[in-house]
Amino acid sequence: MKRTVLPILLLLLAVSSVYSQGMVWTQRYQDYFDTYKDLAIEQMQRYNIPASITLAQGVLESAAGRSELAVKGKNHFGIKCNGWTGRRTYHDDDERGECFRAYNNVVESYEDHSVFLSTSKRYSRLFQLKITDYKGWANGLKACGYATNPAYASKLIEIIQLYRLYEYDKSKAFDKFQVQQIEHGDMRHIYAFNKNYYLLARRGDTFRSIAADVDISYRKLARYNERDKNEPLEEGEIVWLKKKRHKAPKMFKGKLHQVCPGESMYSISQKYGIRLKYLYKMNDLPPYHEIRVGERLRIR
Repeated sequence: MKRTVLPILLLLLAVSSVYSQGMVWTQRYQDYFDTYKDLAIEQMQRYNIPASITLAQGVLESAAGRSELAVKGKNHFGIKCNGWTGRRTYHDDDERGECFRAYNNVVESYEDHSVFLSTSKRYSRLFQLKITDYKGWANGLKACGYATNPAYASKLIEIIQLYRLYEYDKSKAFDKFQVQQIEHGDMRHIYAFNKNYYLLARRGDTFRSIAADVDISYRKLARYNERDKNEPLEEGEIVWLKKKRHKAPKMFKGKLHQVCPGESMYSISQKYGIRLKYLYKMNDLPPYHEIRVGERLRIR
């Protein structure tokens, strides 16, 4: 009897260990949530679909925005053509060459996902659930036939819990600026930091070329980044999309920045999203001060 029990216990422990490890955190997923959280909250307020569910479905169905369907058709939710009269794209799924809806931008995909769920009788019972009941929504989507994968509900729940997406279900406001940028400039990846947004300059970029993509005046962009509007940009350079702040985020409270080779007061101010004059002021430094490698600076 003991010989039989021991292997079973070892097997159960092994399975439990694998299951407990589950999904691991990735920056790719986090970037997706940072980019589209405001759009999901906006949709939640209009259609009463939990933002956590929308984000978890979006990241799962689109491979964090990198799937062929998401890249070619801006389709982040894998919605097929049934009853669709708009633009189309074709992709292998359950069968070869299936028809999927295609959109002009990600905002249209999120909007259509909300309309698809809220106007279909198949999903009507989900709207009787509380907005914070993401588990009920996840299990309901699977039960109503949104996906064929038997683990679909558990995957959604695991993503929501790992990235704490349920916190967005309590949100009362969203950043309209971010939603606008997704609509006008979703060909560029926009990052969120220090209650602001930034992107990384590409080779050959200017304030004019970036302004055309994100629908902001190039003169404003230059001012936000404390630069001349005609000054060239280097590849990989941070470009802030709103006015920089007085200090670094709260996570840097009590911490100092140690100057590395090649850094300047300006590059440090860009890194943390701080206006240059406030960086000097925090450190009681005159504007002509030349920093040295190893020097420690207050950033908050």
